[in-house]
Amino acid sequence: MRIPKAIQNVIESFERLPGVGPKTAQRLTFYLLHVPQVELDRFANSVSGLKENTTMCSTCFTVDETDPCSICSDQKREQSVVCVVEQPLDVLALEKNGKYNGVYHVLHGKIDPLNNIGPDEIRIHELLERCKTSDVHEVILATNPTMEGEATAMYISKQIKSQNTNLKITRIGRGLPTGADLEYADPTTLERAMEGRSDY
Repeated sequence: MRIPKAIQNVIESFERLPGVGPKTAQRLTFYLLHVPQVELDRFANSVSGLKENTTMCSTCFTVDETDPCSICSDQKREQSVVCVVEQPLDVLALEKNGKYNGVYHVLHGKIDPLNNIGPDEIRIHELLERCKTSDVHEVILATNPTMEGEATAMYISKQIKSQNTNLKITRIGRGLPTGADLEYADPTTLERAMEGRSDY
């Protein structure tokens, strides 16, 4: 059976999204065929307005409706504490928690030599300039606990120390998640859990 061109175009568009395979793309497309036209128009308008109605913050490089973003422009936030993350989604995750009151710096990636991503391809230079020019007292390295994330955190730490020895640099705690069993944890996680122990 030949698939109509309109359907095939939507399937191919969904397939380009990360984590969406051919079967999922087909399911989503055929689901949309049964959605009322009003809902479909609303969905289409939301997608088409995605880039038009958002902007990148020139200070922290997260995505928001305004520049500077709502976090950077909030005077109640601790402007001297900067949490460095890989992606804007990491900002959302930390903000959901509601415990952090500083500001952010989004790298938009991580150092990944296998994919030809070096320090110049992500926003490390802007972070170093920010540390030099603004009143930053602490940098929290909150890159993911992967090999690339660790390498990125180590690189940033060395660069900051080479230009400003007074700046406090910290790394987010790593270890066992709540509810996890010791017997299922890998050796690296157990090692970090032991290293990151605190008074009780």
